[in-house]
Amino acid sequence: MIDRVPTDDDPAQPRPQGSYSAQDIQVLEGLEAVRRRPGMYIGSTDARGLHQLIREIVDNSVDEAMAGAADAVDITIHADNRVTVIDNGRGIPVDEQATLKKSALEVVLTVLHAGGKFGAGGYKVSGGLHGVGVSVVNALSSWLRVEVRREGKVWVQEYHRGIPVEPVRSIPDSEVQLFKAIGTFKGTGTATSFQADTTIFTDAEYSYETLSQRFREMAYLNRGFTLHFLDERTDHEETFYFEGGIVSFVRHLNKNRAPVQQHVFFVEKTVDGTQVEVALQYNDSYVESVYAFANEINTADGGTHLTGFRMALSRTVNTYARKAGILKEQDTN
Repeated sequence: MIDRVPTDDDPAQPRPQGSYSAQDIQVLEGLEAVRRRPGMYIGSTDARGLHQLIREIVDNSVDEAMAGAADAVDITIHADNRVTVIDNGRGIPVDEQATLKKSALEVVLTVLHAGGKFGAGGYKVSGGLHGVGVSVVNALSSWLRVEVRREGKVWVQEYHRGIPVEPVRSIPDSEVQLFKAIGTFKGTGTATSFQADTTIFTDAEYSYETLSQRFREMAYLNRGFTLHFLDERTDHEETFYFEGGIVSFVRHLNKNRAPVQQHVFFVEKTVDGTQVEVALQYNDSYVESVYAFANEINTADGGTHLTGFRMALSRTVNTYARKAGILKEQDTN
């Protein structure tokens, strides 16, 4: 089945059938492309795409944690479905970006493919949409406010459907709105609050269970990192923190099963700048549960990292079995 999507040509201007000229070439400025075709950036405009907005902002906070610059993030869904995410990372830069001659904060929020994740040294690893995430969230929000705490000041900018309301400016404590909700975040950090545009999203209701599961997962993947999640609509509240990291994750997966070995096998190593962590524990079930992640993203369809792990595990088990006499030389692996 092939869907044919109509274009936005003006029906009042009849065109010869099959014509194709320079007037058919459109150039969409700024974030207009995101609002015109949101599915290209977040997959869909249903519940899945709606939840992706929150994940993109939280992913940025987790990127700060992976860079060693943050250890906590606070996520709140307000009673009016507005979402606020606050972290204690370095804070988005606010000084002038050399190419566009604007505050780096405004560039990051309004320009696609602008950010510190393209090899410039800001981040070694990152998850999410790699440099378009926060600007896409901005484009698909009817309102967004960002406050940045760095260099001893708080800087702010607000947007309506991706368009800045005013230039980036520093504000006195009396005008700070978002950071006041988190009294423990006293140093640097970024606070983002946004309202998803209901003219774009067909389903504007967030699922606590869906988000809670993702945040729990992120806490497992970043040991020592705290994610606090509050849903003011239902008064549900959880704090995720796992000192054991993915070892705690494996214990969680096996909590209703009978482990074969008492302790979870864990190995961590960095090779040529790539960090690898593996946690493994056998249980008495006949169905395996394997979760593989690359830069915080669950790679449900596998990949070279999972293939390499399976090969190494199989080779190690077979080598041991032959040395121990469990397998004879003529036996198959």
